[in-house]
Amino acid sequence: MPPEHHLSDLLRFFKALGEPNRLKIVGLLARRAYTVEDLGRQLGVGVSTVSHHLSLLAAAGLVTARAESYYNLYSLRTDVLSAMAKTILHEAGQPRRDESEHLDAFEQKVMDTFTSPDGRITAFPVQEKKFLVLVRYVLKAFEPGVKYTEKRVNQILKEYNEDTARLRRSLVEYKYMAREGGGGKYWRIDAGTQTSPDTGGETNERRHSRS
Repeated sequence: MPPEHHLSDLLRFFKALGEPNRLKIVGLLARRAYTVEDLGRQLGVGVSTVSHHLSLLAAAGLVTARAESYYNLYSLRTDVLSAMAKTILHEAGQPRRDESEHLDAFEQKVMDTFTSPDGRITAFPVQEKKFLVLVRYVLKAFEPGVKYTEKRVNQILKEYNEDTARLRRSLVEYKYMAREGGGGKYWRIDAGTQTSPDTGGETNERRHSRS
């Protein structure tokens, strides 16, 4: 979920643009500055209507006015538009739980217990079998056949949990990803052995079948 202040800004932004004439005003101001009277002539509406639309756009931080002679010239805040676009793209890139994804009852319970609705991992389970459900979950963020720098791996994992070192290390130790020596590139292993790092080569499946 976006932070509350971001959510408020987004709602105000979309509300300001949620009317055809306001969208036209933004389009006109993207070309040059206009007076209220000029905008009214362009849109074929009255000055009071244009002033109302401009006040809503100004409240959203999208337009600014400067006095020139006897008139106010209105301009578009392109910097605000750019910042809002980055916010929207950032939120779109956040991890999300895929509700259509098929999970068995055990995996579903783990996901419901240890992740939030927006897809972030809220805690790490002690039981290894449960922990591996989360490891496989974050693995899906990496494309097969693509090599990632450690910096990029950390950026991706941070969208799921702040403890990127633990997640990165687990992806390698459980043979879901491989890496070059000395902290080099990382890449996904589709046919990993899923061997626990502390079992001397014994696979997790065999361990849990006896527990």
